[in-house]
Amino acid sequence: MKYRIRFNKTRGMPGRGSIEHVWRVFEEDKEYLFKHFELQVPSASEKDADCDDWNVVCHGVMTIERDTSTAIIKAVPGASDLKAADYLNRDN
Repeated sequence: MKYRIRFNKTRGMPGRGSIEHVWRVFEEDKEYLFKHFELQVPSASEKDADCDDWNVVCHGVMTIERDTSTAIIKAVPGASDLKAADYLNRDN
């Protein structure tokens, strides 16, 4: 799964998380708000096609630690780091 991570410029506003929810994580069309994120996979920067914002992008599987409001993105089981890095460098 491809994930896009972006700074939450509207944090603290109604419906946009607390002032501490500084990260937006997109999983396809679904958006999550987090206080923290941890990447355990290769990542890269990418300009968003729909606006002037930039994202951190990676591929993997996300788990959510609700106690700390942390998104953790790990490698897909069975995929090597080299394959993941090669995938990030493709035009997706």
